[in-house]
Amino acid sequence: MQKPKRILILGPESTGKSTLAEDLAKHFGEPWVPEYAREYLEQINRPYQFEDLVEIGKGQVALEDKMAGRAKKLLFCDTDLRVIHIWSEHRFEKTNTWVLEEIERRTYDLILLTDTDLPWTPDPLREYPELEMRQYFFKKYLQLAQESGFPFLIVSGDREKRLNTAIGALEELI
Repeated sequence: MQKPKRILILGPESTGKSTLAEDLAKHFGEPWVPEYAREYLEQINRPYQFEDLVEIGKGQVALEDKMAGRAKKLLFCDTDLRVIHIWSEHRFEKTNTWVLEEIERRTYDLILLTDTDLPWTPDPLREYPELEMRQYFFKKYLQLAQESGFPFLIVSGDREKRLNTAIGALEELI
């Protein structure tokens, strides 16, 4: 049996990653992997520390691998360890070695990079509503996408346009 193609949806806060992952999963009848950080941060009930980022990363990886077992052709991943890496560097000026090693080890068939052209949606777990900061993080994620060696596509526009752009790219992929 062929392994499902893993599609990474990457981008700054409040750029429609979860919405796109869910919409694509629904369109293709495949599973999607939610962002584990949200579940983790809601449970700890305190500001996160450097050590928490590894636990979040391990939870994300475990959830992704679990959901891969349920996928037939495609698995949509709402974030990955690159997000842990960027946040860790930004907040603590370092990244745990395990996170960096896993980034190198794990592969994706396509990265959909979500642009900052959607309006900010307030959420208590989000930290940077300023467009300048969202664009700063977008550039960081773009650099990681370019360095990954995986094909990537920037998705922008409203929800429908993003979905249609992504569907077009995925139909070519499969």
